[in-house]
Amino acid sequence: MTLAAIAKTCNIMAEFLEIMGVMRYEEFASMIISLDYTQPYSDEHITVTDTTFVDIPVRLYLPKRKSEAPRRAVIYFHGGGFCFGSCKQRAFDFLNRWTANKLDAVVVGVELEDGLTAVKFFLQDKILTKYGVDPTRIAVSGDSSGGTLTAAVAQQMNESMKQGGTYEKHPSCVHTDPEIKHKFKLQVLLYPALQVVDTQLPSHLENEHGIILTRDIAIRLVSMFYTEDDALRQAMRKNQHMPLESRHLLKFVNWSTLLPEKFRKDRVYTEPVLGRSAFSLPALMDHRALPLIANDTHLQHLPRTYILTCQYDVLRDDGIMYASRLQNVGVQVVHDHVDDGIHGALSYMTSPFHLQLGLRIRDMYVSWLDKNL
Repeated sequence: MTLAAIAKTCNIMAEFLEIMGVMRYEEFASMIISLDYTQPYSDEHITVTDTTFVDIPVRLYLPKRKSEAPRRAVIYFHGGGFCFGSCKQRAFDFLNRWTANKLDAVVVGVELEDGLTAVKFFLQDKILTKYGVDPTRIAVSGDSSGGTLTAAVAQQMNESMKQGGTYEKHPSCVHTDPEIKHKFKLQVLLYPALQVVDTQLPSHLENEHGIILTRDIAIRLVSMFYTEDDALRQAMRKNQHMPLESRHLLKFVNWSTLLPEKFRKDRVYTEPVLGRSAFSLPALMDHRALPLIANDTHLQHLPRTYILTCQYDVLRDDGIMYASRLQNVGVQVVHDHVDDGIHGALSYMTSPFHLQLGLRIRDMYVSWLDKNL
């Protein structure tokens, strides 16, 4: 209740300041979140440094204890609604420090400017050797919008391996990358956002006024990622934002076939209304930004996957449907569902909240990595 009250208060304040012309919604959110940033503090177990991979800011966690064999590595993308947040936030710093210590692993916290370029830089032989990483034991993981990027990067890397080290450039991935030799052993998606084709999934309607992340806030953040035109947000609220040429994508997000019955309940599936909006945004149909709408060939041969979803989360069904689609094409998937979970729980496991739910999700995540990486 306290978290919900604080989140609603901040949201109302951000909307008020935007209406008054003082600052934009995302500027206020970024300002509040920046108060939670930490310095790269090293301790007796872990050396923590801030550096860059091809101009992309990253925070490195390197175990101090000696190891005769190369170490495992985890690349982590933080959440933040696509628009703000940082791996320097207290909770993400705590999570990555904990992961490095418990797994005796090299951990890389990546900022979201260009995650694919940072990943490809890290996977070079000379960089892996520099940090003592075993190239066969690397995982990529992330929560919320960081889970989006995790899934997208895993798909891009998968395609790159098929094509012998080349990949089609995306506007957010403009750097030239080295030839790809190594692939991920695992991917981990923690309450991820994976599609915007249908904004009336059962989880959207059940958690419309949910804790922390409401349906309206989720739509606002996603629409800001694509455009400043408020028409997109208004169309998304009505589920009337997709163009006619997106009809072939509906089967990839059809919750009536991809969700188990307990999540469908007695709801009747209704297709999104196509072709109603006048604006054109091709990115809404680009699987490189929305991993759930990738066709089956892009999903085949992805690494072993761990997906965690939360019952009281507007994004719940994205992760469940992705688990179904991956299983359907033969990818090994472990899906954990937290019946009392809320979106963003990991962000509140440190001071001043010390949310036990967040600590429980942390332990589920790290335990699975330890057993499988």
